[in-house]
Amino acid sequence: MLYVSLIVALVVSILITPLVKRLAFRIGAVDAPNYRKVHSRIMPRLGGLAVFIAFLVGLAILRPVPGTPLVQTGENPFIIPLAMVLGASVIVITGILDDMYEISAKAKMLGQLVAACIIVFFGGIQIEFINLPFGGELEFGFLSIPFTILWIVGITNAINLIDGLDGLAAGVSTIALITLACMALIMGNMFVVATAAILACSTVGFLFYNFHPAKIFMGDTGALFLGFMIAVLSLLGFKGVTVFSFIIPVIMLGVPISDTFFAIVRRVRNKQKWSDPDKSHLHHRLIDIGFSHRQTVLIIYGIAALFGIAAIIFSMAKLWGAILLITVILVAIELFVEVIGLAGKNYRPLINLARIFNK
Repeated sequence: MLYVSLIVALVVSILITPLVKRLAFRIGAVDAPNYRKVHSRIMPRLGGLAVFIAFLVGLAILRPVPGTPLVQTGENPFIIPLAMVLGASVIVITGILDDMYEISAKAKMLGQLVAACIIVFFGGIQIEFINLPFGGELEFGFLSIPFTILWIVGITNAINLIDGLDGLAAGVSTIALITLACMALIMGNMFVVATAAILACSTVGFLFYNFHPAKIFMGDTGALFLGFMIAVLSLLGFKGVTVFSFIIPVIMLGVPISDTFFAIVRRVRNKQKWSDPDKSHLHHRLIDIGFSHRQTVLIIYGIAALFGIAAIIFSMAKLWGAILLITVILVAIELFVEVIGLAGKNYRPLINLARIFNK
């Protein structure tokens, strides 16, 4: 039944995206070019709705019922899938409103907080503790709820921030979902495997129209939805493991998380608000260096895939091997950021340190 769900989700996404494109023009959900955009004509931007509908159809066909390995254990096995769909619906409605009317940042944040609270309070999903590598547990106590909400909202916005080139956010999200499905399979969580795989197929179907040159954008409807789902599924897939294993979803989402982190660093250094938009994100910097639109997207796909492979290797590594891998990843990210100027043209602490030692 899972294979049928995957195929149907892919086909529905391919068939329904042109209809969503027409709807976007009809209701005014379009993206006009400006100094921050790389496109030069008005584009429809409601594509995330097609991904959401295809995902719902695939999930409905799967029909996770009690007694199968595709549902969570507990008094009511339908609570988590229902909470996930309800939270995603709030996110999609928020995205649609933004794609149509460009609502304020506060309104978008409110929608994300409502969706996150549905997951935490109705779905009962929260990170209560992490097993420490040298023994014992790190209890979050009363911080478990705000920590979980912060994770969901943070990842939701991280995906949204990289949605700046044709097919970029959709492709990076697909790679993250595939990695997430592989990791959940290793850990034996078949509900996460199935859900992530259906969502990945729904996104691939949309990529037929979204890859450069794009015919439609996913808009905030899609970017927020994908970010929200990745955040929730990573909580389900890695709940209750060691502190180092909990780093797996952070590694897996290395592209959007690092881009978001260094965007904040860049804005703090430039004395800007952390929420102020600019044209210095990863994809902007690669284009400025001289890569084409398509080359930039493919390069970031490759980086995202490397992060995914690193996450899988990390999950199977011993403690000191995991520490070494994290160190190598952090140093590589820092060098890459300094070379392309992601945190600012004058931000080169590691390179300057290396020059001092060379002298």
